[in-house]
Amino acid sequence: MKKIYFALIAATVILFSGGCEESQKPTCIPSAPDYTRESMWYNVLNDTTGEGADVFYIPSTWEFDWTTEDGKISHYADVYNQAHTDNMTIEMKGVSDYMAEGNNFYSPFYRHMTLDSWATLNQDTITRRYNSVSFVDVQSAFDHFIAHFNNGRPFILAGFSQGAKSVVELMKTMHEDLRERMVAAYVLGYKVTPNDTAIAPWILPAKDSLDTGVTICYNSVSDVKYVKPIICDSNIMCINPVNWSTDSTPAILHDTITVTLDPEYKVLVLEGFDGSFLPNILNMLNVGDYHGIEPWIYSDCLRKNFKQRIKSYLEMN
Repeated sequence: MKKIYFALIAATVILFSGGCEESQKPTCIPSAPDYTRESMWYNVLNDTTGEGADVFYIPSTWEFDWTTEDGKISHYADVYNQAHTDNMTIEMKGVSDYMAEGNNFYSPFYRHMTLDSWATLNQDTITRRYNSVSFVDVQSAFDHFIAHFNNGRPFILAGFSQGAKSVVELMKTMHEDLRERMVAAYVLGYKVTPNDTAIAPWILPAKDSLDTGVTICYNSVSDVKYVKPIICDSNIMCINPVNWSTDSTPAILHDTITVTLDPEYKVLVLEGFDGSFLPNILNMLNVGDYHGIEPWIYSDCLRKNFKQRIKSYLEMN
């Protein structure tokens, strides 16, 4: 349960870091990251034997809308703002604890869209802001990773929340030669929709703990009535990371938590878990859902599964 309390600390940092209400102020788009600079990356290189893989990890949303010194409002994180990169680093360090075990871990700082942007619940606003800035950075970082870090090795794509959305979007742009090197894609706390798979039919759901080239997707709630449309509406993929089942077979996590996949809503329903410590974020997240725990509560399961899928990939290739 250690990771759950880590998530609480991280979420509290977000909650009390401040923010700005929507206004008519002039807006500011921060300067783009330069991914040739070491400071734009959080990297952990642990594959000393060549038996691991590379992990390209995209962090979630950390910032609220904020105001520049000259009075402009920004809807994006600033990669040249130490406080913003410090926030992202909390998550990067946390997930690298298990994702980088025996692997090389690469995670870029990027101009992620703010929590206030998500809280508009306006899909046009979200899509416009994300596509025009945030995904531009993610694509640039991934291209740099492939060209300068990866050296033809097998790799895993992973991300949480907005980072998970980025995993889905990257898979849409990925050429076949790269897809052949992808061990798996982990979409933690987000969705894969029919439109996504219509655009990219190679986005395939994981069916067990060993298949490769597939997508692992899940969201956790206390009850299906708390499914958040902006996060998992129209989701068509879900797998239980505790027993790697795609049906409603329940699994026991940490001896006390029952995790059951709801086949209709494609979400995980948790019983025996008290998520009251998770802070309400703009009355949008952690309200009946367990969005804040997605990378942490299943960390032991994911640690083991990274090794299983990499081994499976290497044995087949």
